[in-house]
Amino acid sequence: MIPLLNAGEMRALEIEAISQWGISSRILQEHAAIGALGLLPTGEPLHILAGPGNNGGDALALARLAKLRGEHVEVWALDPEPVWAGDAAVQAALWEGLGGKYWYSSEPQTLLNGLRGWVVDGLFGLGMRLPLEGLAATWVQSLNSAVNSGEAEFKVLALDLPSGLDPSCADVQGVPVLAHRTACFGQMKICHGLLPAREYCGEISVIPIPLRAPVQASVCVLEAPRPSPVSRWNSYKHQHGHVAIRAGSLGMSGAAVLAALGALRMGAGLVTVLADADLRSEIAAQVPEAMVRVWEGVIPEGVDALLVGPGGVCEIPAWGGPMVLDASALRHGEGARWMARPETVITPHPGEFARLFDLPEPLTGSTDERLRHARLVATGPGVLVLKGAQTIIAGGGTSQLWGNPTGHPGLSTGGTGDFLAGMVVAKMAMWARQNHPSRSPIEVKKFVAEAVWLHGAAADRLGLGPLLVRELGVSLAAVLRERDEH
Repeated sequence: MIPLLNAGEMRALEIEAISQWGISSRILQEHAAIGALGLLPTGEPLHILAGPGNNGGDALALARLAKLRGEHVEVWALDPEPVWAGDAAVQAALWEGLGGKYWYSSEPQTLLNGLRGWVVDGLFGLGMRLPLEGLAATWVQSLNSAVNSGEAEFKVLALDLPSGLDPSCADVQGVPVLAHRTACFGQMKICHGLLPAREYCGEISVIPIPLRAPVQASVCVLEAPRPSPVSRWNSYKHQHGHVAIRAGSLGMSGAAVLAALGALRMGAGLVTVLADADLRSEIAAQVPEAMVRVWEGVIPEGVDALLVGPGGVCEIPAWGGPMVLDASALRHGEGARWMARPETVITPHPGEFARLFDLPEPLTGSTDERLRHARLVATGPGVLVLKGAQTIIAGGGTSQLWGNPTGHPGLSTGGTGDFLAGMVVAKMAMWARQNHPSRSPIEVKKFVAEAVWLHGAAADRLGLGPLLVRELGVSLAAVLRERDEH
């Protein structure tokens, strides 16, 4: 799990280092500048944009260090006679003491023609206030125009974050700098880890500075799960979890099939599909690896986890064990009920989320909006999987939100959610079989997050473009084998 800090959390770390460790803020700035300079090749001209605040101080420190390294350095300011304050004023005095000067242009678009080397974006950082205005906006638009044209002979390095991004937001307001690389200082921020802001950062390098770690951030991004524990030589199917799936209705039997395939490919030892009588043969013919029984209103003995909802099933059986609710089982206004139930996972897409939590309209594509709503409802032990681009996992007894980086638009097709629901319930069954004494909600959340990451990774392995949901099964098996081999 990679923590993604907001601006307040990052400032708190810096203040702690300064007040409790006695570190000068300028020492932090020197660490940042040294690390950023290490990302720049030697022997290429540097054109450094220095804004009026602390990010400008970082830029001036880098300019001084580069000049001492023997590089050709130009510092460009937003004012013909710049005035610096705080640490930036100290860095400016050091730069000027080495004979450094400032350049100014009100028409940067003409300046950028034929420019070589690297442009260092040190206009605005952690204290960014949007939107960009005046000459700063002109610089950014000119830089991006040159980069997007494909004719630029320079590359762009952003200091901490591209100017124009809000460190605390995944969404983008206005037009930020389009960087080739970003020197992220200390800890990744939300804009570094989540789309669409992430797209503007290019290659991200985290520059170590002396701050406390680890950090308990309000948002994290998932990392590749660890390899699975090696099964004992004499293990058998019941030890890998028994999944029951109540899914499928007339005309929608495929949802039950895909959910069963997801559970089997995820590693469930037994899968039982509980089908309506007139669908039993149809489903059984497509998934011979699963048991298919006629639904008689009772969950069979020995089941470890239950999935309900795919393919038009609305009725939720009486069941006291681990449960995953998807699709039609996500009924109007019942979201709070399920988030309060232990060992329960709900997997809505934005429209189903609005129905579950009685919102006037579906959520939009805004990442920040989805994060905000997920945080509001994730108040109990239940786990929310808010599906979509960068699926969000919330709840599990903690307010921390987890974003998933895997997957692509090829998953925007009917049935991929059913396959994911099968994967999630399989992980729930395995978790239940392990019989942790604590049976803690956070453990459920971790198992669910692993399924979400693997679901996207299976799509990524297939490559961009449309896909058939069944193809995820073969790809998932390959992803699991490759992971476990490493």
